[in-house]
Amino acid sequence: MKYLNNKLYRALGSMLLVVVIGVLGYKLISEAYSWVDALYMTIITTTTVGFAEVHPSGDTEKLFTIFLIITSISIYGYVISVISEFIANGRFFEQINKIQMQKKIQKLTNHTIVCGFGRNGKQAMERLLSYDKSCVIIESNKSVIEEIEALGYLYIEGDATDDKTLEKASIGLASHLITTMPSDADNLYVVLSARQMNKELVIISRASKDTSYSKLKVAGANNIIMPDKIGGNHMASLIVTPDLVEFVERISIEGKEETNLEEIAVNNLPEEFINKTLLDLDLRRKTGCLVIGFKNANFEYTINPDVTTILEPNSHLILLGNLEQIEKLHEIF
Repeated sequence: MKYLNNKLYRALGSMLLVVVIGVLGYKLISEAYSWVDALYMTIITTTTVGFAEVHPSGDTEKLFTIFLIITSISIYGYVISVISEFIANGRFFEQINKIQMQKKIQKLTNHTIVCGFGRNGKQAMERLLSYDKSCVIIESNKSVIEEIEALGYLYIEGDATDDKTLEKASIGLASHLITTMPSDADNLYVVLSARQMNKELVIISRASKDTSYSKLKVAGANNIIMPDKIGGNHMASLIVTPDLVEFVERISIEGKEETNLEEIAVNNLPEEFINKTLLDLDLRRKTGCLVIGFKNANFEYTINPDVTTILEPNSHLILLGNLEQIEKLHEIF
């Protein structure tokens, strides 16, 4: 693909060079030609359309015109052969699709970038899309990219540890980044780069080793997930507290249509409720939802917060309710 791109760029560059040579040639051969006249003569000569000459031609101009015609025909033949090669290899329309996809990605705001489309990356994408979240995948494995294309997801083909690849994913306008690559070193590098490129980005990283946890935190990750540890804890919980685990699974987020838990940023509430109390907000009466958790601006959690809890800026509420109650919540707030 890179080889074909280089050939096309050379062909287009050669066409431009012929035009430049033609304009300069006519201008230097005869002072009677203005810049517009020189450009006009170059275009009608290289395209062989056969319009009338601007000025009567001498021998020098005729020889130069012959040279320009032969050169341009050769260049056009080369361009046609390269384009034919693109189409024959099925690369032409693939390139067009990538350009269109890149334009869509550049228009995204507050989206999530998922680095790596392995098992964890797939699960993350499925959950995010169930909530109608805009997502972009970064993946370098060719066979995995074919699977992504079949699913119709937006993606960037490249190495997530490369800053240019992150830029293509519009990291400056993204709200979240999830890195699920199998190598902790790669995840660490992505976290470092992403944090430098977007200070406000919420970064969630996968980790395989306990020793990587603190390094990822220092690098700028907001949350670190260790799938193996979570899996082991979950299996043990099914033995120790099976009914509790089942209950939590039933109220866990299974998608937009079956939401039981919801998070609200206090900053998104009407201004009249900022720095007021939960009692003033009165969510239970208005929507039927229960406030079961509160996270303050210092990321400290309170379970079952008191009604006197102050709704300070940059804090969050965690709510529990059935589908109708959650829908009513969204209608009001």
